[in-house]
Amino acid sequence: MLEQIKFPRVGRRVLKTLLAVLLVTVVYEYLLGGRNPCFACIGAVFGMGGFWQEGARFGGNRFVGTLLGGLVVIPFYWLYYNTPFGIPDYLYLLLGLFCVIYINLLFGADSAIHPGSVVYFVVLFTVTQERYISYTIARIIDTGIGVLFSLCISWVLPHRRLPAAEKQEAAG
Repeated sequence: MLEQIKFPRVGRRVLKTLLAVLLVTVVYEYLLGGRNPCFACIGAVFGMGGFWQEGARFGGNRFVGTLLGGLVVIPFYWLYYNTPFGIPDYLYLLLGLFCVIYINLLFGADSAIHPGSVVYFVVLFTVTQERYISYTIARIIDTGIGVLFSLCISWVLPHRRLPAAEKQEAAG
């Protein structure tokens, strides 16, 4: 029975991802006083690609989405919970989400819409009013730190095979 199961190969990318997450959690525990590494770990996973360029694209999309979703949620959080002008909260919810999507499209960051929307909803629905601004800024920074860790590891421990575009660039 076990002979028929084809187990996936654990390659260098998986090991580099684990290393990035380990380093992030150690830094957050010992250098940042036990700060929660959740978003930095997520950034580290998104920032690890098979090649440095792939990680930069995936991690960059995650960071851009988190940045834009985070910046948009700050004013819309206030509007959603204070409902000025008698406008229902769900209209502010939708208008804020529209802004997240549209701003990402303006920047050509289509792949950043998903992470931007996630941050928008996480902040809007799970963070208390006393800390939504500081929380949002911390999540943006944490995501960037995680992505940066993965990109550094990818740079220090590059993939053994270069993608075709890099081979051409190196050759000529």
